[in-house]
Amino acid sequence: MSVPLALVLLGALLVGCDGADDSAPSVEQDTASSVTAAATAAATTAPPTEAPTPTQAATPVAAEENGAEPEPVEQTPVVTPTVPPPTSTPMPTVAALPPVPTPAASTVRELLALGRPLVIGHAGGDRSWPHSTMYAFSQAAYAGVDVLEMDLQMTADRVLVVHHDDTVDRTTNATGRVRDMTYEELQALDNAYWWSEEWPSHDLAPDAYSYRGIRTGDVAPPEGYGPDDFRVETFRAVALAFPEHVLDVEIKTPAGDDGEDDIDFILEMAAVLAAEIEELGRTDSVVVVSFRDEALVGFRELAPEVVTSPGQDSLPAWAFASVPLHPNDLILQVPPTFSGLDVLTPDLLGKAADEGLAVWVWPNEDWQEDPDYYAELIDLPVDGVIAGRPAEAVERFRADGDIP
Repeated sequence: MSVPLALVLLGALLVGCDGADDSAPSVEQDTASSVTAAATAAATTAPPTEAPTPTQAATPVAAEENGAEPEPVEQTPVVTPTVPPPTSTPMPTVAALPPVPTPAASTVRELLALGRPLVIGHAGGDRSWPHSTMYAFSQAAYAGVDVLEMDLQMTADRVLVVHHDDTVDRTTNATGRVRDMTYEELQALDNAYWWSEEWPSHDLAPDAYSYRGIRTGDVAPPEGYGPDDFRVETFRAVALAFPEHVLDVEIKTPAGDDGEDDIDFILEMAAVLAAEIEELGRTDSVVVVSFRDEALVGFRELAPEVVTSPGQDSLPAWAFASVPLHPNDLILQVPPTFSGLDVLTPDLLGKAADEGLAVWVWPNEDWQEDPDYYAELIDLPVDGVIAGRPAEAVERFRADGDIP
């Protein structure tokens, strides 16, 4: 394909799962003033004085302390339910869960030095368990994943939450934009309401939605878990629950009232994230990614020690015009195919290997979420698979002798 077509193609695909960037000075110049404003806003915005407390299941004994995703489907609006806030939800007595297995590496650089394929749990494993719930992250950790991948949105009261879409329509029993809801309003929702084996279908029989109602107390949770493990969770809670796991974090790009990406809001998210990572002591165990290079420029300026992945402008520029990446960009995160065209070409993989860059792949087609396909990716080779079925990926890679 021609270079212009390739640039447009790869730029449209890149995800953060998807500072000054020498490869994009114009972006940095345009962003500099906004970065300062975002940092100021973050500094004056009072986050919760205490981290939200996960349930017993969300805090295993050993840890006490985001194809491209399907587009949201149309559905009949659902009235936001009246549910007591999580702090007042009666919690059943649950049995203690065993400790989460300690991963082979707990920092990004240690992880990249392992020299073997990595299993990254996409949204905790959205093809196996409810998307982005603490239950999913716990199950992925028990399965033995190396990395937990997640997407971040921000609430009206400026709390970072682990959620993929701009709205709550696709996963919960309500409708509306995340940015318009408070932290308390959002956490009252049932975040497993629409999950099924055919995720993200919304037109199945009610009994297909096997985790529906656990959050609201209408259905008993799996042993060892509670209703709070099926809510929309905060970034802080997940980071505290899994202190030994590397986190792959995407700053999402919510739209403003005009339907366009709200750059100022995205920069504020980047500033809040930088502050939380520093406060949590996770500067060496988080990878930050975003579609928007502006978010990465702003984030790097505030968190210069954190490893990043390139955005939708800088990655194609590197791939097709040899524009150098930012030094913090150590991991490329790309899909395998788009419209029948290969993204994982020998040229791209060879160039990444020559420059010492890891390649993590996120399947963007339903049929790719399969252990046989995960194994094909490893044979290319790529360095990691951001798997929707992480337990199956771990099992297959162990059977093939690719991981211990």
